[in-house]
Amino acid sequence: MKNYDIAAYIWPAYTGDEPRTHIFWPDGYGEWQTVRAMKPLFQGHQWPRKPLWGYVNEADPYVMEMEINAAADHGVNVFIYDWYWYDNRPFLEQCLNNGFLKARNNDRMKFFLMWANHTATSMWDKRTAEMHTPIWNGAVDRKTFETIVNRAIDNYFSHPCYYKIDGKPVYLLFDLINLVGGLGGVDETKRALEYFRERTVKAGFPGLELHLTIRSREYMKRKLDEKTDIFTFINETGFDGVTHYQYFDFADMGRPYPEILEDVKREWAYIDENIRAPYYPQVSLGWDANPRYNRLHKDICVENTPENIRIACEMAKAYVDSHKSLKAPLITVNSWNEWTEGSYLHPDSLYGYGYLEAIRDVFKK
Repeated sequence: MKNYDIAAYIWPAYTGDEPRTHIFWPDGYGEWQTVRAMKPLFQGHQWPRKPLWGYVNEADPYVMEMEINAAADHGVNVFIYDWYWYDNRPFLEQCLNNGFLKARNNDRMKFFLMWANHTATSMWDKRTAEMHTPIWNGAVDRKTFETIVNRAIDNYFSHPCYYKIDGKPVYLLFDLINLVGGLGGVDETKRALEYFRERTVKAGFPGLELHLTIRSREYMKRKLDEKTDIFTFINETGFDGVTHYQYFDFADMGRPYPEILEDVKREWAYIDENIRAPYYPQVSLGWDANPRYNRLHKDICVENTPENIRIACEMAKAYVDSHKSLKAPLITVNSWNEWTEGSYLHPDSLYGYGYLEAIRDVFKK
């Protein structure tokens, strides 16, 4: 059977090892505080859900050894670590550095970075979530950009577990608008990305596999300057790949999961026609961000059962199989542990190991 690279995003906030997280979750064990406090908001609301592994510290290498085994045994062979830089220093890096990289069995997995360069807001703190007050700006200038990409090259790219395509390290950018805004414009951003590519080659790699997360069609039409929208920038700049972070970014999630998958099919067809960069399909496991808020948000995905997740996985598998030009059999999954957005592979009290078993049944058996 063909091998696939199933890459699950990791939200590295389920640890208290980063001191700055205590302003959001003062109990000291990260966003588990929010998960643990969640109560059902209406009859039939599928909360509270409990992690079968407990409220574990994912910056603990022994915890990550257990999680790596569970992931690899079920066909998840890549972790995409959300990576942050705020207030002139990294944020939430401990989950990767102290957890995954010190796990004795990390040779069973690959990993790569997604620079989550969005602005951090008070949304992470349930007491102030509805305010969305900016706390740290994710936009950076050219000097800081060079510090960030050199940190990735020097600290991570050479690790034997770092995920590469044709020997080129994969690096995923999250927020193009913020990137361009911080660097001062479209031309400045193109020069900065070219610097990143050149610096990667100088470090001994055959090149850089630079990927970008994309969003809705309306979002992609936003202007980065007077003449350049996001679509144009992507096609002119020569990104090596694009993917999505979440179905939420382009689909109405307040519906049954099978209906959402019809939108997914249409979106993939639209991307094929309009974006030159290879598209690596993405599977989302659901949506319910209510744990983060104090009032009901009605855009809750329903019927996202393991059986329906299998259908989504089959769709992604068929997409990869039919697109022979893809440089890797890469499929991204949202996510490994986005509990407060209702989209995670972690085994829980609702479906047990059902989601992981869906991955295994489609991609591993």
